[in-house]
Amino acid sequence: MVTRLDKVVYQASQRLRVSWYGAQKWASGWFSETPMVPPRVRLAMPHRTRILRDFEALLTRDWRNIEEGIYCRPETMVDGPMEALRKARLFFADLPRVEARRRADANDEVFRITPRGRYPRYYLQNFHYQTDGYLSRRSAELYDHQVEVLFGGGADAMRRQALVPLRRLLGDIGVRRARLLDLACGTGRFLREVKRNYPKLAVTGLDLSGFYLDAARAHLARWSGVSLVEAPAESVPLPASGTDIITCIFLFHELPPKLRHQVVAEMARLLRPGGAVILVDSLQRGDAPDYDSLIDYFPRAFHEPYYRGYANEDLTALFAKAGLTLEEAGLAYLAKVMVFRKSGARAHASVGGSQGMRATSMPSSARSRASSSVASPKMPRALASP
Repeated sequence: MVTRLDKVVYQASQRLRVSWYGAQKWASGWFSETPMVPPRVRLAMPHRTRILRDFEALLTRDWRNIEEGIYCRPETMVDGPMEALRKARLFFADLPRVEARRRADANDEVFRITPRGRYPRYYLQNFHYQTDGYLSRRSAELYDHQVEVLFGGGADAMRRQALVPLRRLLGDIGVRRARLLDLACGTGRFLREVKRNYPKLAVTGLDLSGFYLDAARAHLARWSGVSLVEAPAESVPLPASGTDIITCIFLFHELPPKLRHQVVAEMARLLRPGGAVILVDSLQRGDAPDYDSLIDYFPRAFHEPYYRGYANEDLTALFAKAGLTLEEAGLAYLAKVMVFRKSGARAHASVGGSQGMRATSMPSSARSRASSSVASPKMPRALASP
């Protein structure tokens, strides 16, 4: 049961978290020479008050989900003081190297130093201009901190929105019977929250970086029922029709168009009949029109070579081609959450209730991507938009 003390702790730790990462985001601006923004694009960008209002709405929803028992309060909002300072020191020590790459648009260091054949070419990028791309222990140690600075302390709260549909899906299947696969699990940040809420759930984390899987192994060491696999998301070494739920957090915007199709086909192969995909990724153009200019600018400020294609991809149609039907959709600050279902005996028409995804107000341009089933009273309601 959630107590008043839980709320006080949550609010205090969130304020500390946002202040800590927000201050580092502000300070990192002194090191940065951001790419020139055309006046037309700058004028169309969302005002800071809109961004802060939407961020606050995310945190309000996060607490409401905790209060309603959809998921438990996060264990810690920030690292201990010494660990937080250590990571901040590493972040700022690395920042000049990141900025040097940004100024020179140097994004192929990883490709030049990595032996050929072990990794696919699309993966050998200095994504975000980060040091070593995803292929070093240093990168794995810094990554989560870098992402939290980028989002001002909101990244974990956006990821946690995937726990909302997960709860209902597990209610359908049963925690002890279900098998969950987290594609591109990274350092295990999301899987840690999954296991905290469902310690008996059997989970597999898959990632292409052995360094990030080492970090995930450390983060998940206290739980049993965890398997970690080093492999690409487009070629998963697991049997067909053996997985109930696939989660995929912030992967699709880093995949080339052809690979997005291959990964969706692989998801369909892996899922049992009635199984589901929970996808969390960046907003796309049209989801929240005020953010379209920010979406256009993002790949210019960070090395995201496949982001523009993702931003215009019709995800509903993409998944439908593989036999996966959009069941729920909604927005969560700078992210979107979508649930796709594979047809079969395990699909249930109504699993909503007070803990279902809340009503969305996506604009018509965004709704046109979504299946009409999202609005159907037979389906769970969609997540609230910002």
